[in-house]
Amino acid sequence: MDHFSALKQAIAAIAPLSAEEWNAFSEALTTRRFPKGEYLCREGQVEHYIYFLGKGATRHYFQREGREFTVDFHFEGEFVTAYYSFLTRKPSPVSATAIEDTEAILIPHQQLHEFYDRHHMGERIGRRIAEYQYIRRLEREMALLSLTAEERYAALVMRNPALVQQISVKHLSSYLGIQPESLSRIRKQFGKP
Repeated sequence: MDHFSALKQAIAAIAPLSAEEWNAFSEALTTRRFPKGEYLCREGQVEHYIYFLGKGATRHYFQREGREFTVDFHFEGEFVTAYYSFLTRKPSPVSATAIEDTEAILIPHQQLHEFYDRHHMGERIGRRIAEYQYIRRLEREMALLSLTAEERYAALVMRNPALVQQISVKHLSSYLGIQPESLSRIRKQFGKP
């Protein structure tokens, strides 16, 4: 399935669009490749896009006192953005970077809001994307407070087993809130040396 078909299917799951609405929505979309290590958005920049990942994976993180703190990973078929910045038009408190070669469809902020204004279903799409972002954030917070590191690792593996095995120990242990040595022990339990 090509990336636009995958996006159309993901949008249809949120709010079914007529052919006319899909054409209006998709007319301003572009695709872009992000080589591993390239930023989708840097901390301190204003986010101008929502990205739909057709291929690859990204990592959201922020830096404090010389340390990086990983807050999320996104995989193929998911929507990605520095959402706080996208909504507020203020500089992003996080960076989003490709952790492997990534291909994404870019949904521009201005065109998305114009679509909201012109089409009733547009508002529903915007609301559902906001709900999705809220739910992901709440699930992450609850997992950090209530699940063990092993349970958080298992949940991430369920989202994308192959890619999780390729994420660096440094980034993965930061995301799980544990030391790299503890991650090595957990990975052994899951069968990765």
